[in-house]
Amino acid sequence: MLSLGSLFSRQPAPMLGLDVSSSSVKLVELSRNKAGGLVLESCAMVPLERGWIADGNVEKFDEVAEALRRLIKKSGTKTKHVAMALPPSAVITKKIVLPGGMTDYELDQQVQTEANQYIPFPLDEVSLDFCVVGPGTSAKGDIEVLIAASRREKVQDIQGLAEAAGLIPVIVDVESYASRLAMRRLIDLLPNRGENHIVALFEVGALTTSMQVMRNDDVLYDRDQAFGGAQLTQLIVRQYGFSVEEAETKKRSGDLPDDYPVVVLRPFVESLVQEIGRALQFFFTSTTHNKVDLVMLAGGSAALQGLSAAVTKQTTFACAMADPFEGMTLADGIRAKKVSREAPSYLTSCGLALRRFIQ
Repeated sequence: MLSLGSLFSRQPAPMLGLDVSSSSVKLVELSRNKAGGLVLESCAMVPLERGWIADGNVEKFDEVAEALRRLIKKSGTKTKHVAMALPPSAVITKKIVLPGGMTDYELDQQVQTEANQYIPFPLDEVSLDFCVVGPGTSAKGDIEVLIAASRREKVQDIQGLAEAAGLIPVIVDVESYASRLAMRRLIDLLPNRGENHIVALFEVGALTTSMQVMRNDDVLYDRDQAFGGAQLTQLIVRQYGFSVEEAETKKRSGDLPDDYPVVVLRPFVESLVQEIGRALQFFFTSTTHNKVDLVMLAGGSAALQGLSAAVTKQTTFACAMADPFEGMTLADGIRAKKVSREAPSYLTSCGLALRRFIQ
């Protein structure tokens, strides 16, 4: 049986975090300085055309592989080992409780037996991995184990992309887990290390906005909404008659007509804020909670002018951009202004790069 890559591997050697999304491929490489602080060695992004990756499936393998090769060249990195991720929809995860004191072999056999109950595919068709989370809460001596499984072809697709670009895939994670790892570091930078803070993370992708509500190491709630930055691109196309490719390029560069902030951007921001407010209301009505301490925004649209202030005004909750590079030293050659502007787009790839340092 194939390992999932491995979802919970430890990788102390230099390693890239590579995020392959529906709209772009993004790369982050981190190291530590002599004082133990994190250093951003390189980061880069290359856009993908719409339809090359759809619903988490690689539809245009050769085109995406070529984009990855351009990304590696653009970044200037010489590192070959890479951590990648699958979307949550492609991975089944389940926490189970098992008796403690088993050998590694016994634990592996027991996990495979238990996995049969939760995975709706034959085990020889999936990549399976697990890790011991901690002691169980029901009986003394029990352990809590997290199982993760994905269809083997899903894993092979992204591994194949990495190999086609000359990289060596060593970890396959889950996108939401990677973004939470990067967020955990940001929460640790809050007063009292953010202890007991309820933080709502919104990752605004091209087609989907993902919400995760976290407190300490627990995920209280998660939800996806079919709303994203592609709607802004379509508004630009309709207003100015650009092609989709032109609109996307101009949106990234800011090369748009003078009336764009009022005629196009403001209505999109208002719609996005309404979606965020609606998602928070779903959280409140679905749980015992009635407030969050902080809303954090990530993804390509997170840095839109006026968005954070508009979210605070609409929801009354403090709101900030999620900059995964906050508190890091920038290596020579990293352009601080450009990195600051694009930082929220790198949350997942930064979380993947951080896997290198998990002990």
